[in-house]
Amino acid sequence: MPAPRMRTTPLPGIGVQYDLATRERRHLSVIAHRDGTRSVNVYRADDPDDCLQSLHLTAGESAALIDALMPAHHSPNLLHTTELGLVAERVELSGQSHWNGRVLGETRMRTETGVSVVAVLRRAEARPSPGPDFRLAGGDTLIVIGTREGVDAAAAILGRE
Repeated sequence: MPAPRMRTTPLPGIGVQYDLATRERRHLSVIAHRDGTRSVNVYRADDPDDCLQSLHLTAGESAALIDALMPAHHSPNLLHTTELGLVAERVELSGQSHWNGRVLGETRMRTETGVSVVAVLRRAEARPSPGPDFRLAGGDTLIVIGTREGVDAAAAILGRE
């Protein structure tokens, strides 16, 4: 079976559209908007120019979908797994998070989950080993390390709105 063909079309002022024809001759497109969001479009089988369904995804939802479509060992959020059963992951803090503007210590992350926050990525800057008085902001990406269960629990705590 030949590799799927992806066509790329620049959309000035909007972003880039990626079109794919599946082996079942279905037309799919993804519009990568300049603001980081994505639109996933599915077209009618009997008319590949007529959009049947369109989903608009946030940047975080797009990343989650990518994780679901890729094998776990290729996940962009999963940084490393060791024989000791520890994982390190990126966890993004949304702008609507309960923790937006609060200090890291208030999350009680290490006490509640056993997970350590080893760095915070903010814009193009990394802040290693943030202390309990480090003030969190929406859009921060926290690098956390712990057991699989602990990291999942930490992600749930950080996802609180």
